[in-house]
Amino acid sequence: MSAAAPPATKTTSSGASAAHQAAAKRRRRRNLLVGWSFILPNFLGFATLTLVPVIGALAISFTDWNSYTTPKWVGMDNFQRLWNDSNFWAALQNTFYYAAGHIPLTLVASLGLAVLLNQKLRGVHVLRTAFFFPYITSLVAVAVVWNMLLSPESGPVNQFLTFLGVDHPPGWTSSQDWAMPALIIASVWRDMGYYMVLFLAGLQTVPAELYEAARVDGAGPWQRFWHVTLPGLRPTTFFVTVMITVSSFKVFDLVQVMTEGGPGRSTLVLSQLIFREGITQGRFGYASAVSLALFLICLVITVIQFQMQRRSER
Repeated sequence: MSAAAPPATKTTSSGASAAHQAAAKRRRRRNLLVGWSFILPNFLGFATLTLVPVIGALAISFTDWNSYTTPKWVGMDNFQRLWNDSNFWAALQNTFYYAAGHIPLTLVASLGLAVLLNQKLRGVHVLRTAFFFPYITSLVAVAVVWNMLLSPESGPVNQFLTFLGVDHPPGWTSSQDWAMPALIIASVWRDMGYYMVLFLAGLQTVPAELYEAARVDGAGPWQRFWHVTLPGLRPTTFFVTVMITVSSFKVFDLVQVMTEGGPGRSTLVLSQLIFREGITQGRFGYASAVSLALFLICLVITVIQFQMQRRSER
């Protein structure tokens, strides 16, 4: 009887191991289901509102379709027309013009505000709220107010410039040369409060010990900002830069309300061209081709930004 004991122990051990493996599989399956239960609602929203429309726009870009008739396959005709369309190239140039002004100015303004309002000042919370408030204000209201401020005849801005001795103040939104700068100024004023909050959050992660060590070493305010603050804000700056870049290339509503793409084509941007061709003219195939071009431009620029960020981290 004693000789039969080891096999029984081995069998019991094998059974316990199998039960343990089965319990582990059940736990993994349960954890997987729990994880999918959190992800699925967001994924369904993303698939319904973003992924499916993007795939649909890609398919429509190869067709001639006005939403009332059956789509007609035209192959690369829409992209050939896009290549030869002067409106597309004007909109592309204006979009890069807007981005070249909006991105650096918003970065500098929001970072400067964050550094200033990160100090121990009286009423600092009120000031933070005041600078953030334009971002949550209706963009239509912001555009209307800025149109009034920049009115060539009766706007306070031109009246102030005239008071300073400027004989011929800018025409702003009525001038082909000044309409885009007017849009950039209004956009920076609206957006800088939001990105200021992101920079403020980033400033809280910079260790205070680094500033103390810099002071002990005799570093002045500018040296502390350049050698402590900016390196500490590198991840935040990268994130903010990507966000501003994407928002700059897809700007639409501010342009639509303030200038409607005018005067002439001086403020026509790609998003507005898509709106005109698709919603106004009913040429959804061509509008989808322009949308695809805009998507590829944003994708390429974002990939370049990620590559530059990786190189800087090395």
